[in-house]
Amino acid sequence: MTNLHINSTDLRLLLPEVIFLEAENFYLAKEMSKQAIGEAQQWETYLNCLAFIGFEKWFSERMPKQVIHRHSNTIDSLTHLNIGDFKVCLISTEHLLDEVVDIPRNAIYTSDYSAHFYVLIEVLEEQEQVIIKGCLRYDQVMNYCTQVNSHPLHEYYQIPLSLFDTEPNHLLFYSDLLTPSSIPLPSAMSQTKTSEQLIGYVKETTTKLSQWLEGLFEEGWLSLDTLINAQENFALSTRNTEISVRRAKLIDLGMQLGHQKYALLVNITEAIDDKLSLLIQLHPTSGERFLPPNLKLNLLSKAGKILQEVQSRSQDNYIQLKPFKGEQGKRFRIEISLGDVQLGEDFEL
Repeated sequence: MTNLHINSTDLRLLLPEVIFLEAENFYLAKEMSKQAIGEAQQWETYLNCLAFIGFEKWFSERMPKQVIHRHSNTIDSLTHLNIGDFKVCLISTEHLLDEVVDIPRNAIYTSDYSAHFYVLIEVLEEQEQVIIKGCLRYDQVMNYCTQVNSHPLHEYYQIPLSLFDTEPNHLLFYSDLLTPSSIPLPSAMSQTKTSEQLIGYVKETTTKLSQWLEGLFEEGWLSLDTLINAQENFALSTRNTEISVRRAKLIDLGMQLGHQKYALLVNITEAIDDKLSLLIQLHPTSGERFLPPNLKLNLLSKAGKILQEVQSRSQDNYIQLKPFKGEQGKRFRIEISLGDVQLGEDFEL
């Protein structure tokens, strides 16, 4: 019989840091979430609050002399705080089914949101637990980001879960033995080119769809009569749609695809529940009967997460997203891509 020996250090590394939550923690998180607007944002605020409570408990028990200050400026599933002079970014998640962790680009490249340490927190509400899954230093994040090819308009970097240090106690050592200057962060005066590209993305023209119902249209959005008259053999499918306002925009994916244009059609109507209902299609133009195979039409949230994706087959004369609704003021992005070529349009309901 083999004598299996595991010393205490090995066992310690196999056990995650679990923090148990109490009833008052859930009450506080629910009260905090009421300040958010919309069900999705309230849930995100609720999770972020539980993640912060759990982390603060864990850290304060081990480093009681360190002062933790939470910032009000948060983005997506992130919570920003200071431990002494160190900036820490908590990344909260309900479950870790994927092998990657999404970190917003502006949480890495901008001075307001970058952090010396990124700490991954898993919130298990039903089990009343918060688990510290690992941490990553800023220089480690940057080393990875410089090695990967990420589209400059994508708002997220996907960081492999394997890069995170699964021993959370190392964060205690770093905060005690290192100085903030040993892990330089971007300053407000020295933003990188990638940061400038992201800012440019945020400032891109946003099409305000609610204004279409008032007869106000941004430049480049054509009436269907204008489009049909200008395009040979162009036909629009209106199957299963009740349309109040329809507009189309010609999309050029560039020289790599011979400057072939596609018509992005947006159909908008007022729903009975005060929401706006949308149907979005992509059609060939210039006399072409079919779209090229593998042309993708994606619906993305404001945070850059893919909500819907449809891809053309060999003889599709158009593709469309499933109809969806949203409240006025909601933002989203439509992306069209073929191979490595990609173009997007930003919208606000």
